[in-house]
Amino acid sequence: MPDRDLIADAQARFDALANYQVTLASAAAGAEPVEIRYSYRKPGFVRMDCIRPHAGTTLVYSPETGKVTLWPFGFGRLPKLALSPDNPVIQSPQGHRIDRSDIGVLLVNVRELQRHGDTQVVGVETIGMRRASHVIVTGEPGQRVAGVCRYELWFDLGLGLPVKAASEGAWGKLIETVLMDDLRIDVPESQLGPFS
Repeated sequence: MPDRDLIADAQARFDALANYQVTLASAAAGAEPVEIRYSYRKPGFVRMDCIRPHAGTTLVYSPETGKVTLWPFGFGRLPKLALSPDNPVIQSPQGHRIDRSDIGVLLVNVRELQRHGDTQVVGVETIGMRRASHVIVTGEPGQRVAGVCRYELWFDLGLGLPVKAASEGAWGKLIETVLMDDLRIDVPESQLGPFS
């Protein structure tokens, strides 16, 4: 396993899928826990159905319009707002934008840090109900990508995609841990939920 580049493998698997759906649970120091039902469809459509906080709120990003539609009281219910993805009202406390929130963006950032750092395959662990390869990518001193100096990732042995990710900033300070539960790829469109 040490000879395999699990990050490059994950990128290839992401490139080959049409869509995916996952429940994201994010924890960050000093921030309220976040849980979202997240759906992604190529070439970059994103739907976030908030579980907590703001239960019932839905956000949909369309790469065709470059806009985010926000339904504060549930998909299809008024009011409906059209916002830019860089609007601070809809960014996470860590500065994440909906148009740059998918697994592919995470992998690009990890691979960039990997190019200027060290990659360590720790071994296989259990994350929830999944067996996953634990990988640590640490940038060279002073090297950061999107404010991150170190990533810890757990790649599902079957799907080859991350099911957990932790990011650290300078001096080992934890930025965020994201658990990706119930990850499904190439979901039938009828189960994915509308993006408009």
